[in-house]
Amino acid sequence: MPETLDLTQARAAVDTIRLLSADMVEQANSGHPGTPMEAAPIAYLLFNRHMRHNPANPDWPGRDRFILSCGHASALLYSMLHLSGYDLSLEDLKNFRQLGSPTAGHPEFGHAPGIETTTGPLGQGISVGVGMAMGARYLQEQASEELFDYTVYGLCSDGDLMEGVASETASLAGHLQLGNLVYLYLDNKITIEGDTQLAFTEEVATRFLSYGWEVQHVEGENIADLDAAIERAKQSPRPSLILARSHIGFGAPNKQDTAGAHGAPLGADELRLTRQAFGRDPEASFVIPAEVAEHMREAVARGTELENTWQAAFDQQVKTNQNLAEWQLLADDMLPAGWDDLPAFPAGEKLATRQASGKTLNALANKIPLLLGGSADLGPSNNTTLADEDSFTPTKAGRNIHFGVREHGMGAIMNGLAHTPGLIPFGGTFMIFADYMRPPMRLAAMMGLGCVYVLTHDSIGLGEDGPTHQPVEQLANLRAVPNLNVIRPCDANETLEAWKSAIANRQGPTALILSRQGLPTMDREQYAPAEDLHKGGYILSPEQGDLQAILLASGSEVPLAMEAQAVLQKKGISVRVVSMPCWELFEQQDQSYRDQVLPPTCRSRIAVEAGSTFGWERYVGLEGKVIGMQGFGASGPGGALMEHFGFTAENVVKTVEEML
Repeated sequence: MPETLDLTQARAAVDTIRLLSADMVEQANSGHPGTPMEAAPIAYLLFNRHMRHNPANPDWPGRDRFILSCGHASALLYSMLHLSGYDLSLEDLKNFRQLGSPTAGHPEFGHAPGIETTTGPLGQGISVGVGMAMGARYLQEQASEELFDYTVYGLCSDGDLMEGVASETASLAGHLQLGNLVYLYLDNKITIEGDTQLAFTEEVATRFLSYGWEVQHVEGENIADLDAAIERAKQSPRPSLILARSHIGFGAPNKQDTAGAHGAPLGADELRLTRQAFGRDPEASFVIPAEVAEHMREAVARGTELENTWQAAFDQQVKTNQNLAEWQLLADDMLPAGWDDLPAFPAGEKLATRQASGKTLNALANKIPLLLGGSADLGPSNNTTLADEDSFTPTKAGRNIHFGVREHGMGAIMNGLAHTPGLIPFGGTFMIFADYMRPPMRLAAMMGLGCVYVLTHDSIGLGEDGPTHQPVEQLANLRAVPNLNVIRPCDANETLEAWKSAIANRQGPTALILSRQGLPTMDREQYAPAEDLHKGGYILSPEQGDLQAILLASGSEVPLAMEAQAVLQKKGISVRVVSMPCWELFEQQDQSYRDQVLPPTCRSRIAVEAGSTFGWERYVGLEGKVIGMQGFGASGPGGALMEHFGFTAENVVKTVEEML
């Protein structure tokens, strides 16, 4: 941190940040000028005095992280990145919110340097930050306390703190005593609809004190007091919240402290008056005074020196620290040699795929040291507990994470862990509760994060818990998410291969859809190898004779299709069974392979899946049929439910005969 705080120099920089942000919104005729204008002092202090970062290398592993959780204030972040020397030009700022520009309406991970995570839906950013702080703690414990002692800073708004996910993750952060987490809250008393008195009158400080956080109050325009508060927060052994009493649209004569400064440009007249209020040329836009530019660009030399010091320490430690060497391998997206050399499950054994998943997960954990995760309080049911491994606690950063009954928070924290170089996070819950964490799952897919979701109790086959727990529509919902691989294996060995696919997929998340009930492990000497799962769909059992019909199924309904095939064969009807564990992987295969599995000439096709029929028409066509669910299920033993809703070999045989 620079030794002294020059308030005159700081004020000139802060005013430049404000006006640059307002100019961006005005030029785009779209955006949110008010929050960047009020938060400029905080952003200035973080980027110029407190954060360890290197604009010349935004991905330096030892850097501090900054998350703009109130992503609608993206103009603030882009102004800071440009002024600090990141590879973001003034022309990029002038193209704010334009098609193809890196300066998107909300910060998009991978679109511009220095953006740590995608922040659009409020509450997600600060929740991802909890995962980042946990990731740092884990790397400190497993690799090097010195090299990964970075701090995660977040800027959040009323909207962030109103969203329930923020409460989930802040509660866990306080429990875990994440002292490497510092959040600054813009307490401006304004939302889009007006004064926060309309809907948000809680004592935020009291709430966070109850979570176990360090809490400070400061005036948002008092730069010296803000500086001191951030410094105190950095020294706290607990996560810190700094409540900054700020003024939305600060400096705009007619719109400061009003909802009018929130979600629309100031307007040409108001912007001219604002420039004049700051002593600037009222007609000149995108002006960066030379002395401000020079001062702000000092971050480049400072950051380069910080990184060089870190790199020297890394080069020294890695010579003798095997854990650090393993981290570097995984951080470079390289998996350890032989990681996928796993023993197959013996044929004939009846095993729920959730159980096969647990066994496979533990085998993988023995080979991949930075694979960590847990469950939303369902570890024994999801089979996500790593044997002989420590729990993640306030005093020990172990591999078993107890997320508590916080599915939404779990998903967001997993994204933060996935943003941590080298880590591969997994999280488990009942499949029906995937609804609770859909926002972070969507963001993981958008950002290309390699999270693994272990979703068990995947159909009406779960039985007595009834329709509230039977996820009949969830497969269709999840399959609709771009860049999310949804894999529903049919037996233990497909489950093993599904895990291999999930670990190898570093370009996006994977959802493993697993059964509660036991399923027979198929004889892969007699049928197609389980490795064919990586093609998404494959001929599990070919027809005997001229092809008359195709049975397609996933998960627990594949054995059902196999039974039906045997009965039909005895009746002289030649059908093929296709296992379809993953539509997304199947669509990645070339057309010739897909036509080989599903010949266009064979239009007699029946899909069998104990979920919504929605979507199967792409594979069975208009002339095909789907044996699936039309309602929400019922309460009763799983086997009785499957029979009641028509998931029997007899019904499949009858349907084929009727079609032919």
